[in-house]
Amino acid sequence: MPESRTRSLRARRLKIDPGEPVSQRAPQIARVRLHPHGLELPTGGPHTERASSVLPLYAGSMHYWRHHPSTWAAGLDAMREMGLLLVDTYVPWGVHEREPGVYDFGTKEPRHDVGRFLRMAHERGLRAVVRPGPHINAELTYFGLPERIVWDRACQARTPRDNPVMLPIVPVAFPVPSYASRVFHAEVERWFDRVAKELAPLRYPEGPIVLVQIDNEGALYFRDGAYDQDYHPDAIVLFRRFLRGKYRTPRELRAAWGQSDLSFSTVTPPVRFEATTADDLVRHMDWMEFHEHLLAGAMQRMARTLVASGFDGLPTMHNFPLAEAVTPLNAGRIELDLIGLDYYHRATPQDHVAILRRTSELVSRCAGMGAPPYGAEVGAGFPPFFSPLTEDDSIYTLMAAMAYGLRGYNLYMAVERDRWVGAPIDPQGRRRPFADRFEALSRALEQTRFHTLTRRAPVRLVVPRSLRRLARATHAFGPMTPAMFHVIGAGFRESCLEDDFGLGGGAPTLDAEAYLRAFERALSARGVPFAYAGGETFDVSTRDARWLICATAGGVKRELWASLLLAANTEGTRVTVGPRIPDRDGSLRRLDVPYERGAIELEPLEEMAQADSLVARRIEELALPTYPHAPDDIFVAVHEDERGTAKVAFFMNPTAAEVSARVALPGAGALVDLMAPRARRIARTAGGFDLVVPPHTVRMMAIES
Repeated sequence: MPESRTRSLRARRLKIDPGEPVSQRAPQIARVRLHPHGLELPTGGPHTERASSVLPLYAGSMHYWRHHPSTWAAGLDAMREMGLLLVDTYVPWGVHEREPGVYDFGTKEPRHDVGRFLRMAHERGLRAVVRPGPHINAELTYFGLPERIVWDRACQARTPRDNPVMLPIVPVAFPVPSYASRVFHAEVERWFDRVAKELAPLRYPEGPIVLVQIDNEGALYFRDGAYDQDYHPDAIVLFRRFLRGKYRTPRELRAAWGQSDLSFSTVTPPVRFEATTADDLVRHMDWMEFHEHLLAGAMQRMARTLVASGFDGLPTMHNFPLAEAVTPLNAGRIELDLIGLDYYHRATPQDHVAILRRTSELVSRCAGMGAPPYGAEVGAGFPPFFSPLTEDDSIYTLMAAMAYGLRGYNLYMAVERDRWVGAPIDPQGRRRPFADRFEALSRALEQTRFHTLTRRAPVRLVVPRSLRRLARATHAFGPMTPAMFHVIGAGFRESCLEDDFGLGGGAPTLDAEAYLRAFERALSARGVPFAYAGGETFDVSTRDARWLICATAGGVKRELWASLLLAANTEGTRVTVGPRIPDRDGSLRRLDVPYERGAIELEPLEEMAQADSLVARRIEELALPTYPHAPDDIFVAVHEDERGTAKVAFFMNPTAAEVSARVALPGAGALVDLMAPRARRIARTAGGFDLVVPPHTVRMMAIES
């Protein structure tokens, strides 16, 4: 693995675009490092490279300021009893700030003594993940920001008409901040300086803090429509700077945008979608890319600020919300140590497929970076103003994500608080029956050393970033963001414009999505394990792949095509591209010289039967692993140790009916139920295993050879 990917952010040289320079101190040796299995903690002190141990990332959230200090100990003890190893907590700016520059960390209000809370965790052997924002959400009014910040016009994101961008959220709608605003970043620097003064002394090993989060769910505060924001004056300056870096000369910009009177000092972003031809799409694709650039630059600036304030030596992370693939969040651009996902899904076939797609893409990326795939928020309960999540939904989501490769998680919430329903531990720190299910899972994970196992998936379905940008730009429903459609299970077919923009055939986004789904169904039907991979993380997300299937909407980045071509010319690897032959680059500009095809196979796949036939051929050619099963209602995932020996299998039934299944697991002699109160052993019969999977259930089984 690249060593640079395992070092703390403080030890890297960061590049920042938005805002002003931030002072830095000299780098220190990492106190904590990322490890593929969790966090690597030095056992001989913070400045030694001698002995170390790996801590699996099994965490639970408890919000200290929402509980009386007399209940903190009980809540922390209950988490330990459930098998959790870390406590996760926000540190809300708006709660601690009494007035500008004046903060309370327990002097006035005992609930605000986060230092005492973390020391209590440390005494119990719990490590800590701290999340100081600035945005934390946490169902707080103003999402944890001080009220003065959200109402300061200099800090506010702007609409195309220069109005504040309002977030219609309960209990109070508010204007969201601009992540381009220099005033906002200056305010954040002051907050980070103060919170670091309070908490930096509690970094491991002097205290429990082993991981620090930068911001929260940074998708423009859920106002992530392509033309919702950000037209703040500082954002316009950054947009022009972005274009100058991309096109270098006004002549190149004019040629790309098809406008003869443009200059870098006067160009303005599009304010609505009005493209009618493929050439018109270029400026819209640039605006989509700029949103990603803006967020990545803001995250890097915040990270650099926090590290310079005193949080050096620790890995930094960020959490992506639901439907992250259709937001401007791009893991390939955000230079933090760890990107985790939030999981708030239901035990339904539709949500199961979303868990598969999201988790497998996360796992592919993390595997290439030497990082643990982490569920930064795995719902255990729900906010009272959301649709309810049952206990079955919560445990199913976590176990299905683990089945597809998740190696760490944070139960959100482990301890219940105001504006939350259904946590496994009540506000006084007493366990509810729900906690027993998580404790049983903790035992199963420990028994199998699950954090060290790997789900082998030699097939990758590659989604270029250009496809996701085009889908975002061509979203057909105005104020309703693409993320909302994806949360309810809709895809490009339900949410994107149907225009072909003169490219021929159908709508490019719809055709590309249908292409991916055809292969997804064909691979699933034959029991071939596969995973998704993002185009901008291609090189780290496909290192162990033997068959790459890339969907295009008519254009891909030159760098991605070069990587596909290199992979296609590698012995033992196949590359399939379709349904369109790319004749444009990642911004959908026409290519002057066509891409070299080399050994890349171009497959338009006009019918589903073609995908199935190609999968059958590849199974034979590449000796792909298969886990055939019947009926199709269940899903199977197998995990191996470092020697390639199968150790754990998951059998998942997201339907509302009990399923009697037949599964072939080559090399397995028996299965032992890891979650049952008493171990249940299922012996192999001729051809495989017969087992019953109850509705909305994941069965986790140890494999005996």
